[in-house]
Amino acid sequence: MSGVEPESPAHHVVTRVLNLLLHPQETWEAIDPEPATVEGLYKGWVLPLAAVPAVARLIGLMSFGGIQIFGVRYQPSFVAILGDAVTSYALTLVSVYLLALVIDQFATQFGGERSRIQAFKVAAYSGTAAWLAGVFLLLPAQGGLLALLGAFYSLYLLYQGLPRLMRSNPNLTLNYFAVTLVAICIRALIIGSVTSRVINFGGPVRIG
Repeated sequence: MSGVEPESPAHHVVTRVLNLLLHPQETWEAIDPEPATVEGLYKGWVLPLAAVPAVARLIGLMSFGGIQIFGVRYQPSFVAILGDAVTSYALTLVSVYLLALVIDQFATQFGGERSRIQAFKVAAYSGTAAWLAGVFLLLPAQGGLLALLGAFYSLYLLYQGLPRLMRSNPNLTLNYFAVTLVAICIRALIIGSVTSRVINFGGPVRIG
């Protein structure tokens, strides 16, 4: 028998991704009562999807001869490119869990209910759009903007998921979202800082 089986894990991921992107509110309602574990969400969702931007950036840098900004081309070494991919991927996996801790910790301050697994659902599923848009990093110069649009949509998913899964006060959703957004910005700065150091380990700079 060929093709993807209707109940296969791959089919479930594809269906869930499409539903999240096209019908986020209804999908969060479906996610809310689902039994889940942190380990299961990592294996079935975070690990495969978070690999998309790391792998795409690796292939893009290797295929298009590095990074070019204002006529200055930087060609990192293969070791630096590989280190960048591995480091960004590992930090992303860690940061998802840390984000879940923040979501869980502040839930009661915004009229919600603390639940580590519900918080991890929010952190894991809200990253979907950003991770998928990471495929545009195959084009190092032009793909960054499209990847950024995916990140913005992930913020929208987060905004939709917080009050539903954490039972927070709808009137305080914007405040809850703002606190979580601060954590996301700090996470992005740390990942960017570390990976920029890794990728600067080697490679010539050329003009033109």
